[in-house]
Amino acid sequence: MSKSIENAIVIGATGLVGRRLVQALSVLDDCSNITAVVRKRDTQLNQTAKVQQLELDDFTKLNKQDVMNYTHAFSCLGTTMKQAGSKEKFYQTDFSINAHFAELLEYSPTHFILLSALGANSQSPFFYNRVKGELEYYVKSLDLCRTSIIQPSLLLGEREGSRTLEDAVQKLYGRLSHFVPDTFKYKPVTAGQVAHTMVEVAHGQTEKFQIYDNLRIQKTK
Repeated sequence: MSKSIENAIVIGATGLVGRRLVQALSVLDDCSNITAVVRKRDTQLNQTAKVQQLELDDFTKLNKQDVMNYTHAFSCLGTTMKQAGSKEKFYQTDFSINAHFAELLEYSPTHFILLSALGANSQSPFFYNRVKGELEYYVKSLDLCRTSIIQPSLLLGEREGSRTLEDAVQKLYGRLSHFVPDTFKYKPVTAGQVAHTMVEVAHGQTEKFQIYDNLRIQKTK
């Protein structure tokens, strides 16, 4: 049974996946309102009347009142070590802000959909994967109405900020993609595929907690 995404709130709405998610939500007949939490007003998000922007210089200032009465809450928020500048700042964005957002949704009827990453593991020797895993573990411990965790591999798409390694891998993959089988779990996926997967699970998930891995995302066209 499909569930309506009547009112949605999104953090990370100006990122690679976030922008495509807002676009996907904005064309849904059942979605009447989208609140994008942003640090500063973004003109690209004003292309539909469904979108309103909540400006906060610090996302940890979000409070219970800000997230009330939403059917769905999406987090596409994430950064890189290069962009963050330090492990502490990376942790603040990828763990602390996302954890705070999820905490505000405890005991509410809101479905929480979190963008994580393939390889997330709280015991991983790799800092990035470990932080993602710790966040997943923490979110699962909360009393949320319904939780979906999306775990994509490398994301394909044009970013506003340069990510040298990822850009290089994208170019290489573009040349070799026809050699990569669909059953390869590390196969890169597009930001659009991830965004549409988030919409699909928001409409269709009935379980209280579910993880969607990269193979599931690959099936989304």
